[in-house]
Amino acid sequence: QVQLVESGGGLVEPGGSLRLSCAVSGRTLSSYQMGWFRQAPGKEREFVAAFPWTGLTSTSYADSVKDRFVMSRDYIKKIVYLEMNNLRVEDTAVYTCGAELVEVSDTTAWRYWGEGNQVTVSA
Repeated sequence: QVQLVESGGGLVEPGGSLRLSCAVSGRTLSSYQMGWFRQAPGKEREFVAAFPWTGLTSTSYADSVKDRFVMSRDYIKKIVYLEMNNLRVEDTAVYTCGAELVEVSDTTAWRYWGEGNQVTVSA
C-alpha cells in the first residue's frame, strides 16, 4: 500500500509563494504517478498537476496554474513538492496529493490519497 502525508499549507498574501510537501511511504514508486489536486469551498475537486514518479516525461499542469506552480520530487526522501508562486485569492483550497499506477489515467479511479492541507490566500 501507499501512504501519503501532506504538509506546508497555511496563510499567504496574494502574490506570495508557498511550497507544499507530500511524504510518500510504502512500496516502490517506479510504476506510479503522483498528482496534486485541490478543492475550494462549494466547488468540485480540481486537477492541479501530475507526473510519473520516474520523471521520464513532462509534468502536466492545469491551465489555471501553469507558469505559476512547479511540481518536483526528491527521489531519495520520497517527497513530492508543489511550489506555488504568484498566488491568487482563487487559489484558496484544500490541496491533496494522490498516487496511482501509471496506467490509470482517470484520476477519479486513483486509490491512494492524503488527507489534504489547507492553503488560504488572503490580504
